[in-house]
Amino acid sequence: MVWAMPLVTLSASYGAGGSEVGPALARRLDVPFVDRAVPSSVARELAGTVDGGVFWRLLRNVSPVASWTAAGIHQPPALDARLADRADTEAALRALMADGRGVILGRAGALALRDDPRALHVRLDGPLEARVVQAMRIEGVDEATGRRRLKETDGARERYVRDLYGVDPTDPALYALVLDGTILDLECCVQTIAAAALAHAAAAGAGTPA
Repeated sequence: MVWAMPLVTLSASYGAGGSEVGPALARRLDVPFVDRAVPSSVARELAGTVDGGVFWRLLRNVSPVASWTAAGIHQPPALDARLADRADTEAALRALMADGRGVILGRAGALALRDDPRALHVRLDGPLEARVVQAMRIEGVDEATGRRRLKETDGARERYVRDLYGVDPTDPALYALVLDGTILDLECCVQTIAAAALAHAAAAGAGTPA
């Protein structure tokens, strides 16, 4: 057991700052970054979709291919085309993270890599009203748009996880660390998660609990 490289899965509700924290954390740790499967733009396409088959067909059609941003940008072409199948999703993420280093935003990473002792599972959340305000700042939208996108995006992301795993992605028991991204600023979130990730990686490499 000789690894001491950080591997983080990051789950975030809309407006909690995941789109800012995820890439910044990967840069801080100098590891690859894999973006979420259901960004807010995709969630708007999926809003109101009732039929499960239609939901997954739409997701495959409109969800962009995951990108890695560390030393360069690489695009794993097969990942989004196979999202509807849980086993394939998990296999794809395991292949991407084979060397035990990276930051995965969304994609039910905490569940896909639930049996990987190298992974630190983190959740960003916050009160609804505070998330609306922060979303307005991050996306440059008005309040009505922020509220609509929050409902659409949280709904689509939760459905994605529930359809694959039958669990509630907001359950804090799924994560080693839960932060309020509406109270803690970007730097504080990145610093806290990075410190926890490095400590966890060192402990896991030594074969001891983090």
